Amino acid sequence: MSFKVLPSASPVPGVLLLRDGGASMGPADLVQKISISAESPRGNERNGSGSALAGVDGAAPGRWRHKCAAYVLALRPWSFSASLTPVALGSALAYRAEGALDPGLLVGSAVTVLAVHGAGNLVNTYYDFSKGIDHKKSDDRTLVDQILEPQDVVRFGVFLYTVGCICAAGLYAVSTLKLEHLALIYFGGLSSSFLYTGGIGFKYVALGDVVILITFGPLAVMFAHAVQVGYLSVSPLLYAVPLALSTEAILHSNNTRDMESDRQAGIVTLAILIGPTFSYVLYTVLLFLPYLIFCVLATRYTISMALPLLTIPMAFSLERQFRSQSFSKIPQRTAKLNLLLGLFYVFGITLAPAGALPKL
Repeated sequence: MSFKVLPSASPVPGVLLLRDGGASMGPADLVQKISISAESPRGNERNGSGSALAGVDGAAPGRWRHKCAAYVLALRPWSFSASLTPVALGSALAYRAEGALDPGLLVGSAVTVLAVHGAGNLVNTYYDFSKGIDHKKSDDRTLVDQILEPQDVVRFGVFLYTVGCICAAGLYAVSTLKLEHLALIYFGGLSSSFLYTGGIGFKYVALGDVVILITFGPLAVMFAHAVQVGYLSVSPLLYAVPLALSTEAILHSNNTRDMESDRQAGIVTLAILIGPTFSYVLYTVLLFLPYLIFCVLATRYTISMALPLLTIPMAFSLERQFRSQSFSKIPQRTAKLNLLLGLFYVFGITLAPAGALPKL
């Protein structure tokens, strides 16, 4: 099809007449042509917008998966051995003392302690970011990299604390433990998990190690044991010592790694107070003192308590890494040792003959 410009004047000023195959086009035809042509880009635009919307809809599941993964990372799941192994230990002690174990109470105790632990980690993330402690080189960059917004962390923390309270209420409903005893242990642990960085902020005044040593050791073991047996006992506190020392090693390795950044942020931790040399000494003690306790229990009471000694090679590897001041991933590796040590400890208690262990 060819178009030619007619030499004759157009009836409408500023409009040229075109000839299409010998026929001339008047103003009305030209306006119609222009209208059709003007609509075509809009049609393309609409098609493009539809494709874009389809792309957005297709990308939505990917974004949700990314956000869910961000929530999981914010919980620091590698640290959950510090709460799972005490629950398992307390339940094993109850089984050895009573000869029976309620799986429902075990699961309920684990979910309760995990919820409080996860919420405490989120509180730590929020306050470390608010105080300017976390930075681009920090292990936890959930808020620094804007993976999540601060309000997201707050809401998730409140949700987990609520889940913990609901689970604790459920445990009271099915356990024979007195309400005041359960509330004392549970809210003691909940308060500690929050006050570690929130409120008073024990972490920032060199008291965080004490809080962790108590909360993720004797308190968690006593909670799981009391829920199973229905009463409070002192013996779980004693058996919790090796596990508490191993759990404290996780925190101390983390604080030693972050010593310089914590000092620059103006906070005080035990690692800063005692310096690099004594931090290494303390870490070594925390690593190997549990094995000394296991040796005593194995030689004096039952050989099954020697099972945790299988993890000694891992402890020596961690000691060498700490001594060389290569702190990359050392908290995670210490947490792995804590998990394996705790599991072998639980197996040792479970396999011990009835009456072989003291106070049980």
